[in-house]
Amino acid sequence: MEGCGRGASPLIIGRGEWHERLEEELAACGLAEAAFLFSSGYAANVGCITALAGKSDVIFSDAKNHASIIDGCRLSGATITIFPHGDTSALAALAKDAHRFRRRLIVTDSVFSMDGDCAPLDDYAAIAEQHDCMLLVDEAHATGIFGAEGRGLAEQLHVEDACAVRVGTLSKALGSSGGFVVGPQHVIDWLANRARSYFFSTAPPDACAAAAMEALEIIRRQPERRRRLLERAAELRDVCRAHGWNVGSSSSQIIPIYVGDPRRTMDLAARLRSEGLLVPGIRPPSVPHGESLLRISLCYHHEWEHCTALMDALQRAASSVD
Repeated sequence: MEGCGRGASPLIIGRGEWHERLEEELAACGLAEAAFLFSSGYAANVGCITALAGKSDVIFSDAKNHASIIDGCRLSGATITIFPHGDTSALAALAKDAHRFRRRLIVTDSVFSMDGDCAPLDDYAAIAEQHDCMLLVDEAHATGIFGAEGRGLAEQLHVEDACAVRVGTLSKALGSSGGFVVGPQHVIDWLANRARSYFFSTAPPDACAAAAMEALEIIRRQPERRRRLLERAAELRDVCRAHGWNVGSSSSQIIPIYVGDPRRTMDLAARLRSEGLLVPGIRPPSVPHGESLLRISLCYHHEWEHCTALMDALQRAASSVD
């Protein structure tokens, strides 16, 4: 029997048996030497980036990276260079010209949370190797979904060994709460003693760690779930396009419906919700001006009848809003 809270940070009394077991399991599942837990995925990104880069360093950050990555970059004190979204040529040119810096860190989401597209991690890995950069990949929306074993996009593209660390969350496909990092033992040891968001935050509850353990087992035992989810997402994207909706370059379970105008976006979201469909409207500052969108997030349990109901309701909503 365990309590609801841990009472202190991991380095005092917060880290318990379930945390240790989950860290060992995450390392084993991620084919990494070590892993450790954060209180959230946000804390994981902020803690890792600020521990790996400082005032004498440079960070190359994809323009569409999550806010937790952006904040980690800002707090690090490093020189920040933002390169155009997915632009490998721009990144290569920047990395080539950065040898005056002590450390060079490339940071990126693997699956981007609003656009649902995937980073060219194989190209980023090649650039990191060529120009002696560290590569940090946030697999929050890819863990449990991509890769033969569900480890993420880095696994699918065979670049796990090129990553200095891989960040993940327990709150998406794993259905729990908390964040984690996997990587080489010496890097994990460094982070455990340098990541302020780790050792100054109360450890996650044991129940969250236990739930994540079970979720990892489901991912391992039932690979058909992620295959079916991605197939269903591809089918829904095709239908959206056939109805004239712009879904951009999404290639994941996240499907954006680009609307543009923020008021129309929120009106559409409200009408869908009135019909029992949760499709959040996303507007500035969460996305740039002119890029307001409806964010469809498919799950394994969504059947095609749910997708059909969504499209019918979306067409009705569009007619009434227009």
